[in-house]
Amino acid sequence: MRHSILHPMCAVMFVITCVVVLMTAACAQQSHWAAADDKTAKFMIDMERKWAEGVCTDNGVVAELLADDFQGTSTRGERFNKADELRDEKGPHSAHDCGLDDAKIRFFSSSSSSSSSSSASASSSVGGEDVAIIYGSEHAIGKDKTHPEAKVCQVWTDTWLKRGGKWQIVASQDNRVDCK
Repeated sequence: MRHSILHPMCAVMFVITCVVVLMTAACAQQSHWAAADDKTAKFMIDMERKWAEGVCTDNGVVAELLADDFQGTSTRGERFNKADELRDEKGPHSAHDCGLDDAKIRFFSSSSSSSSSSSASASSSVGGEDVAIIYGSEHAIGKDKTHPEAKVCQVWTDTWLKRGGKWQIVASQDNRVDCK
């Protein structure tokens, strides 16, 4: 008799668990690597290239590129914000031969649409916000003022967020590495 009462309870718990798992999977974030011909990815890489080149010259990219609530971590472990970057952009530039070496983009969306979509703009999340993580590297000569002819290389991770139809960087993590 005891088994007949417990057995239906186990079945109910099993069904509830399955429903929770399936609902969680349906709401889970979908992600995909950007396709080579993705227009949004091309725009982002172009903006990343301009930011890397901006170490050498004031190209005015920071105002459009960084969100007002942007926060970054420098290669020295110091925090910086958009105002700091705008100040650096307008300041003197001792570096030359600045450039983007590599950038790879992964798009994320909390929509339940297929993650195989090649268009970042086709995916949207709750509140119209989409996310992209860009993993990249860049170089500059003369960025290190103590070694004016030394090549400086760094790898970084930038987090892009789409708000109101506009993509901007909201976070950045930089790391200085040995140049290859």
